[in-house]
Parts: sequence; C-alpha cells; structure tokens
Amino acid sequence: MTRRETRIRLAIGVWGVLVSQVFLYPGVEDIVTALGGGGEIRAGMWFLVAEFAAFVTFASVWGAASDALGRRMPLAAAGALGGAAGYLLLAAAPTLGIPFAGVLLVRLVGGAATIGAFSLAITALADLSGGNGRNMGAAGIAIGLGAALGSVFGGRLADADPLYPLYAAAATLVAVAILFITISEELPGAGRIRVGDALKRLKDRPVLAVPYTFGFIDRMTAGFFALVGVYYFRESFGLDAAGAGLALAAFFVPFALLQYPAGILSDRVGRAIPVTVGSICYGLGIVAVGIAPGVELAVLAMVAVGALGALVAPATMALVTDVAAPETRGAALGGFNVFGSLGFLAGFLLGGLTTSTAGFLASFLLVGSSEVAIALVAGRAVWRIAGSDDAGGGGRTIVSDASE
Repeated sequence: MTRRETRIRLAIGVWGVLVSQVFLYPGVEDIVTALGGGGEIRAGMWFLVAEFAAFVTFASVWGAASDALGRRMPLAAAGALGGAAGYLLLAAAPTLGIPFAGVLLVRLVGGAATIGAFSLAITALADLSGGNGRNMGAAGIAIGLGAALGSVFGGRLADADPLYPLYAAAATLVAVAILFITISEELPGAGRIRVGDALKRLKDRPVLAVPYTFGFIDRMTAGFFALVGVYYFRESFGLDAAGAGLALAAFFVPFALLQYPAGILSDRVGRAIPVTVGSICYGLGIVAVGIAPGVELAVLAMVAVGALGALVAPATMALVTDVAAPETRGAALGGFNVFGSLGFLAGFLLGGLTTSTAGFLASFLLVGSSEVAIALVAGRAVWRIAGSDDAGGGGRTIVSDASE
C-alpha cells in the first residue's frame, strides 16, 4: 500500500466518523424529544454535551495507549465498534424505557469509544511523512466533507423518523471499523513508551499550549454552530430539519473543499498567516451570520465562514505536529483533541446558555468576538513559534516522495 493510498483510507475513516456524528445534528431537537428530553435548546445542549464530555476525558488516553502499544488501527477499530453499539442502544431507548438521564449516560459511554476512532485516525495521518500540512489537510477535508454529508442526509433522515439518524450512524461506524483493520501503519521509528511516559512528555513541550488554545476556540465555534446554528435557522427562519441541514452544509462544503489546498498552502507560507489573519476574518464572519436580515444572506455568510474556517483549521493542526516530538505525537494530537472537545463543550454550553437567556444575536456576537480576540492576543506567539526551531521547519518545508 502506497502512502497516498494509506492517506486516502485514513481520510475516509475520519470522514465516516464525522458523518456518523453529524447525522444527529440537524434533527437534534426531534431526536431529543423522541428520547424523552423535550424540545427546548437546553435539552439539546445536554444531549450534545454528554458525548463531548467523554471526548475530553478519553482523547489523550486513546492516543497515549496507541503510543505505548505501537499500533493505532486495532484500537481505532475497537473505538468505532463501541460507538456503533452506543448508537444502537440509543435507538432502542424508547422501547427499553430508558429515561433521558440514562440516554445521557449512553452518550457518555458511546462518546468515550467514538473519540478513539476519530483521534487515532487523525494521529495515524500525522504519522505519515510527506508534509504535515498535506496530512492535516487530508484530515480537514475529511472532517468537512463528513460534516457536510452528515448534515444534509441527517436532516432528511430526522424528518422521516427521529431515530433513523441513530441507525445510520451505527451502520457507518461498523463500516469504518472494517476499513481501519485493512490499513497498514507508518508509525515513527522511535521505540515504544508507556502510557504514563507519553502523557508526561507533553509537559516538556509547553509550546503546544498555543495551537491547543486556537484549537479550543475554533472547535468552540463549531460546537456553537452544531447546536445554536440548528436552532437559529429553524426558529428564526422557519426551516425544518432538512432545511437546517442544508444551512449547515453551506458552511461545511467550502470548509471541506478548501481544507487540503489550505493545508498545502500552510506548508509553503508557514502557519502564522493562516492561523492569525484567518481567525480574525473567521470571527467577523460568524458575527455576520447572526446579524443577517434574511435566510439568503445568512446562508451566504455561512459559505464565507466555511471558507475562512478552512484556512485556519489545517494550519492549526499542522502546527501541533510541527512542534511535537515524533515518539509522543499520539499523545500530542490526543491533547489537541482534548482541547478541541473542550471547545465543543464550551460552544454547546456558552451558546446554549447565552441563547436561552439573551437571544441568538448576543450568542453570535460573543462567539465571533472570542475568535477575533484569541488571534489578537496570541497572534505574536504563533508568529514566534512558526519561525522558530520549535516548529522544526515544518511550516515551510515541502517534502516530495514518489509514493505521494
């Protein structure tokens, strides 16, 4: 299997995990109601928060365990199968009489499994040589396309039956697990280390705090759109679940299609410009969605926000791989996903609570200004890291290989 084929298969795996996850988002209001949680935004908030709380807890554990084992794919396949089982149990909850508190517990357990599939697939991409921007661009386009497809078809499935997205998510994760066991791995050449050692070595690279912080804010905006964006388009413009899914797709399609070229661009020009300038424009675009006077302008703003997000995301992930030691890359990417999952949690909580107390406009202003603020506050640190030896030259090095 060539490196290109490995990269494609891993990207398909990442895509599948995101498809399964986003199947639920457009119809989250209907799904939560069917599972006994009611239709208000706070019930939807806790439904999404439960899964991401498990993501936060277990992302680094999976990464460090794979560093210690010296294998990623068997663990990733196990995580996908566990996630599939969680979705099937959710679909059976009304029949089994599981109360909504029990549904949230199932979400916790399923999330603990699913993050293994997601995080380890991205880590395996980072293990490949050929340019960190290229590899993270492949991850980014898979994430974006998975979210785009999941949002479109998830809305249609939810309109047909609120439980259909759960069955579709389970089937997708089973297919992902089968795919993962067919993939050969290209781990760093360093010897295996214990789980505790992998986590401990992260403390020796405090520079990772910079991309982790940007990752937190970026994912916060994604969590915000996953929850508040759906309710915003449904309540403000009267869209059904399918229509809300199409509105989300207006963000995710350009976000997906531009990820790979943006990753390659960051290999050529460095990480600093995409991360800092892109973040400022991205935050302003979020505000534009919230102040749009009609659905057409709101959707156009979503397209612009998706394009700007594509500029930022792969460069931020690539900056992590630039500064992480090869033998602890799994734990480093796991740590990035921990902060990213914390960002999703913050997006759900901040967006849900702000919207329920102050309205949609206040929540869009708060989240958009947060993205601008982090770029202004931490921008100098990004420029310093991108031009220093800490980045290992990864931001400006183009690697060629016949197997690419």
